[in-house]
Amino acid sequence: MQMVDERAYPTRPFLAASAAVIRDGRVLIVRRGGTFGRGIYTLPGGVVEAGEKLTDAVIREVREETQVSIEPVALAGYREMIMRDDAGKTSRHFVIACFAARWLSGEPVPDLTEIAEAAWRLPEELDGLKTTEGLREIIADAMAKL
Repeated sequence: MQMVDERAYPTRPFLAASAAVIRDGRVLIVRRGGTFGRGIYTLPGGVVEAGEKLTDAVIREVREETQVSIEPVALAGYREMIMRDDAGKTSRHFVIACFAARWLSGEPVPDLTEIAEAAWRLPEELDGLKTTEGLREIIADAMAKL
């Protein structure tokens, strides 16, 4: 039985939450491993579920993807990810609320279904890596808020 990707060719944007989790001057960075965004370095996070508060969603998503417990402190900005197919039709659309968050406990262990790698990195260690658009700016904003 083939799974239908409800997020492909959406009729509306999906709301997502991510976190720049800061610990000792380093940020928790993940490398996507699933079919969507494979190989891209970014912040852990995911789609907000119906009835779920934004802060609860980011706490859950970070824990599910990395086994790390966090405390969201403040919004560090937002990003919009809009992808179009060759015909110009919207194939993906996410609005992502990015949080500045404190590390509480746990060491990063990627879930391997969506995440291929999870590690603490200094911001300058992202140079030369394929990252999501605006990642460095979100990290800088998050560090300033913490």
